[in-house]
Amino acid sequence: MNNKKGELETVATDNDVKSSSEELHQVLDQAWLEVKDYLVSENGKVVDYKDRASLAGEMDLLPESDGLSGDGFLKAVKSYLQHSVRTHHSQFFNQLFGGFNMPAFLGEVLTAATNTSMYTYEVAPAATLIEEAMIREMGRIAGYEKGDGIFLTGGSNGNMVAMLSARNKKFPYARKRGIDSGIRPVAFVSDQAHYSLKTAANVLGLGTESVIGVKSDSNGRLIPDALSKEIQRAKERGQTPFFAVATCGTTLKGAFDPIEEMVSICEQNGLWLHADGSFGGSVVLSDQHRHLVRGLEKTDSFVWNPHKLMNIPLICSALLMKERGQLKNNITDVDTDYIFHHTEESDDLGEKSIQCGRRVDAVKLWLAWKYHGTDGYRKRIDKQLELAAYAEEKVKKTEPLELMTARQSLTICFRYLPQNHQDLNQFNLVLREKLRKSGKAMVNFSHIGNELAIRLAIVNPELEKSDIDHFFDYLNAEGSKLDHAENGLKNG
Repeated sequence: MNNKKGELETVATDNDVKSSSEELHQVLDQAWLEVKDYLVSENGKVVDYKDRASLAGEMDLLPESDGLSGDGFLKAVKSYLQHSVRTHHSQFFNQLFGGFNMPAFLGEVLTAATNTSMYTYEVAPAATLIEEAMIREMGRIAGYEKGDGIFLTGGSNGNMVAMLSARNKKFPYARKRGIDSGIRPVAFVSDQAHYSLKTAANVLGLGTESVIGVKSDSNGRLIPDALSKEIQRAKERGQTPFFAVATCGTTLKGAFDPIEEMVSICEQNGLWLHADGSFGGSVVLSDQHRHLVRGLEKTDSFVWNPHKLMNIPLICSALLMKERGQLKNNITDVDTDYIFHHTEESDDLGEKSIQCGRRVDAVKLWLAWKYHGTDGYRKRIDKQLELAAYAEEKVKKTEPLELMTARQSLTICFRYLPQNHQDLNQFNLVLREKLRKSGKAMVNFSHIGNELAIRLAIVNPELEKSDIDHFFDYLNAEGSKLDHAENGLKNG
């Protein structure tokens, strides 16, 4: 009797599990429909804006003690999608990424479904071969015919590992005992370079003051003569120059530093030259615009983020090295046979990574690249730069707008010139916020000197000229209303 009762309880439990599983699969089918609607809904806003307190009060953020039912789970999915920024939207110009790439998205799904890590061939055989193939091809295109590389968690991490590699080459003993007392290594970057380079110096124990900013010209490009002078001054102070960075697409002006001139200076002074292509690195795919990185093949390392101009879902970032073996030389005394077994078939990528567990980021790039092809990506990059030129001309030809600096690549810095407002910075900040909070368009801002600039980033390859037109229509309409409102207040 007891056995029969136990059997009945087991059957009941199995049925409950089966029922729960079937319900979850139904919910997942419905959730996928919600995702598809989110991705194709172009009539909606860029964002359904709510301030932090209102959004926190509306969303059910904490987990339930008993878990969610199917409907409750689906409600959570809908809530997240409803309150997320639609970075694929044709009016999203806010960051240095945007758009939607279906083949890459499928690669993201495969990555989550297979749920592996990139430390060994044993646990990630296909992914290992794919990453190696992507690194070889990207290195070939960059000009590193016999180079090396690895996928990392972003351009900031890539810059740090490049700086680490340069430090270890200049000071080989530093891998184990650190920099000897009295040695003061210094690095040189444009005064427009990304903040991650100072963060890298902090993490590596060199200190942020070891990163020396070099003067740039009015277009945001590093001045080679200024670099030479800063290196000489550092030597006179008893410091040891070891690392310099050429930025390939600054975050504000989209400027490209003069690599060829920097190569010559770095060779004369024994510096490692790193190319930070986190933003603009993908121009290497374009025959028409590759001149922006002329001399790249002579650099020592290169960060390239496909999650920007190649439209791959975040994160997809590679650090390429000219010298094979340098990455592995960064790693000290890897003796962990519970992971690395050193079998005949193994060539484990984890042995040249500062990470242990590492996500598969190469598959989404692999699928997207196979789908679009190298020629397809060349056309997409060319189109983005063509649209950026079109946007620049729109600014020049529109009377209330002022171009604040000549376009260098994919960003346009401008402002609205009202008739009835004296504080241009405040006016343009309010104008930008009105656009963002209305959900009509999202565009960023920063300062050039003391003057606020609206920064329009053209990075979505699915955009058309009509999308650029719509943006300026929205902006000019809001600017006109704001200008007239200011005039009404004054007259009142």
